[in-house]
Amino acid sequence: MKKQANVILFGIDSLRRDRMSSYGYNRLTTPHIDKLAESGVLFENHFSPSIPTTPGYASMLTGMDCFGTDVVALRHNGPLGEHVKTLPEVLNENGYNTTCIGFTGNPASRGFQKYIDYEAWQPDETGRCPKAQNLNDVALPELKRLASDEKPFFLFLRHMDPHSPYLPPKPYERMFFDGDECDPSNSSLAKMKEFKPFADFITSWIPKDCTDSEYIDAQYDGAVAYMDACIQNILTSVETLGLTEETLIIITSDHGETLNEHECWYDHHSLYEHNLVVPLILKYPGLPEGKRVKDSSLIKDIMPTILDVLGIDTNISFDGRNLMSLVREEGETFSQEPEFYLTECTWMRKHGWRTPEWKLIIALEPDFHFKPEVELYNLVKDQNELQNVADVEPEIVNLLTGRLNEYIRKREQESGRKNPMYTNLNWHGLDQGPFKTSQEAYNSLYIGSIHTAQKLQEKKKEKQL
Repeated sequence: MKKQANVILFGIDSLRRDRMSSYGYNRLTTPHIDKLAESGVLFENHFSPSIPTTPGYASMLTGMDCFGTDVVALRHNGPLGEHVKTLPEVLNENGYNTTCIGFTGNPASRGFQKYIDYEAWQPDETGRCPKAQNLNDVALPELKRLASDEKPFFLFLRHMDPHSPYLPPKPYERMFFDGDECDPSNSSLAKMKEFKPFADFITSWIPKDCTDSEYIDAQYDGAVAYMDACIQNILTSVETLGLTEETLIIITSDHGETLNEHECWYDHHSLYEHNLVVPLILKYPGLPEGKRVKDSSLIKDIMPTILDVLGIDTNISFDGRNLMSLVREEGETFSQEPEFYLTECTWMRKHGWRTPEWKLIIALEPDFHFKPEVELYNLVKDQNELQNVADVEPEIVNLLTGRLNEYIRKREQESGRKNPMYTNLNWHGLDQGPFKTSQEAYNSLYIGSIHTAQKLQEKKKEKQL
């Protein structure tokens, strides 16, 4: 009897698809992933609508939206609710061995049989952090162990290279930059260095006296390219171990990243496109080779799609959709979802509504960037979202606000729970209510160091989640 397919899921933190050569970026950042995509299926318009990591992975690993998971905040209090079942839990029930690398302590990682950590934050003696190689050092032996067992396996790899701090090792740190990052005449980082909540953190890992934002952007691209090369190590092992014909490989991300854009410097808060656009690539024998799917897809679609490929039926009523009907061009079985609800609970508490033409963003409390309460962008005419037209398009604001509120009403009724954006009032972890002013938010929020940033993403580690 043929063994069920293995699953290797590359969950790449903070990877935006528009910085990948697979998706048309002019820098060759992902040559190995490009090759994988040529023999698999690439989704051109895949989105992560709930920012940041915690709700993103909660949706990816449950097939539910934020109403289904009740998770919207980075600093989510408590475990993932028992009303949902995670992908590893389902696969455990179906005879799989399951291993999670680099995601211990996050509520969305519930249900794995084995957890392995690696160093993904602190620089080494060279001042760089070879995150992906650190991951490979523990992932490759684990892959070989899993391959030696008769049971199929699910291996989840949480890559951290594109996540700040961007510290790729040589030669990747200058692969896409050949200038003077400390040019005193360059002032592109001046505002960032004046932004108290982030300045100390960012300046702690960029070169002393660095003035050029293009250098930091190039570090991000270099980190992506470095990770891509290390991912090829794993793909080579899959081939060497004879697993190619029986392994589903997925490349995706929990959310994108903001570089020197919108004054949200080198992080992934806000609801601008940089944070919402993520890759999704699937490779498995029998899937069309080199197929590119233009229809929009969402992060909640990943789990039901994986289970369809594996031929596993459940009684779960997913919020996400099975994307295989798109891949197989069975259009009558697929309901397009071109408009969707947006949430962000990282350093600000905002929600919104996105259509193919418009983006509405509404602040639920004052933010630390002193941005307007309501933002509206025409995504067709203003792809970089530079012109807030809320004041001159009040009818569009009213229309989209109505759709947003109707969706919230509908999902609250279906889920039997209140919108988590309205109940997570301690999203900032300061044990106080909502900020009353932007100045209060600015004075209260502060990262400071790599160590502090790391702690924001980690809960107290337990023996088993």
